[in-house]
Amino acid sequence: MAGLIRNVGLRLASQAVAKNGVAAASNVGALRLASTATDAQSNKPTIRKPNETARSHLSDFGRYVAECLPKYVQKVQLTSGDELEVLIAPEGVVPVLQFLKDHHQAQFANLVDIAGMDVPSRKYRFEVIYSILSLRYNSRIRVKTYTDELTPLDSCNEVFKAANWYEREIYDMYGVFFANHPDLRRILTDYGFEGHPQRRDFPLSGYVELRYDDEKKRVVCEPLELAQEFRKFDLSAPWEQFPNFRKALPASETVDTEKKKE
Repeated sequence: MAGLIRNVGLRLASQAVAKNGVAAASNVGALRLASTATDAQSNKPTIRKPNETARSHLSDFGRYVAECLPKYVQKVQLTSGDELEVLIAPEGVVPVLQFLKDHHQAQFANLVDIAGMDVPSRKYRFEVIYSILSLRYNSRIRVKTYTDELTPLDSCNEVFKAANWYEREIYDMYGVFFANHPDLRRILTDYGFEGHPQRRDFPLSGYVELRYDDEKKRVVCEPLELAQEFRKFDLSAPWEQFPNFRKALPASETVDTEKKKE
């Protein structure tokens, strides 16, 4: 690709020289020099400015969803400037996703991803994030809900068939159980694996070890007997290295969904 662009540039430069003489060639050289010159402000970080019109449309749509589903929608917020997030109750996963998929003004018919997050300090430590896409309106939103170790979430496999493996992955990594899932099995860890890797509640050495037994002529799995004391590493936070960004804008902006009284 770079060679093609270079050949096109040389061809245009040669045509300009043949047509306008040496002056055109000097202009091409000046243009190339200007394009490679460094700006004094180029060392500043590039921050994408949010589109105010898009922010306004997303805020209005978030209020509309909250008005249509007041039983399930608990909070609506904007993150990263112009990214809409709808925070819902756990029992509203299927109704909210079905509404966003089938409603004419939404048509979020594509499930991009389902992600999990673990915050052990919270009462409901697990957060499940559904990223959905509307090709009709070229828009993306995130639907977030929460649960704990024992409370299952309703599977959205009947709404989005793509949720099958995503929910299996979250079940495997975090231990979040999805009710009414057609085939809820582990998908990444080995058969017989105990625990859930993303919980970080098991020793770093693991529980078992694999080794080749010369007598049995095969690989055997045995319990691991290796005492390891708990270690706590108290490292400085990474954002302490960037004092210029300590007073940055908050990560999210709450959208007011309550009706104002006249």
